[in-house]
Amino acid sequence: MMPFEVRGRFPLDAIVNVRLTTDEKDRLKEDADLAGMSVSELVRRRYFGRPIVAHADIAMIRELRRLGGLLKHLYLSSNGEHAQETLATLHALKEAIETISRDHQKG
Repeated sequence: MMPFEVRGRFPLDAIVNVRLTTDEKDRLKEDADLAGMSVSELVRRRYFGRPIVAHADIAMIRELRRLGGLLKHLYLSSNGEHAQETLATLHALKEAIETISRDHQKG
């Protein structure tokens, strides 16, 4: 028999079987994959109110910041051409980053 993983001071030595629909199981697996963790870890964290950091959110924030930097560079190198459009786009990127960050902190 394979030894159980240890979390904190105690081994994870108990198993709970739960019946789900195929769709529910698929959704749990997808959520766990997005968070970069096993289904068991995801369920434990959700049930016990521990934070879940979705790798997809972190990657998305990083990419939005990168795009904002590129847009700022384009604006500066074009001597401010299309300033209104650039500013509106930068504000939209900032709002998207803040929304993802807020949702991430609630998780």
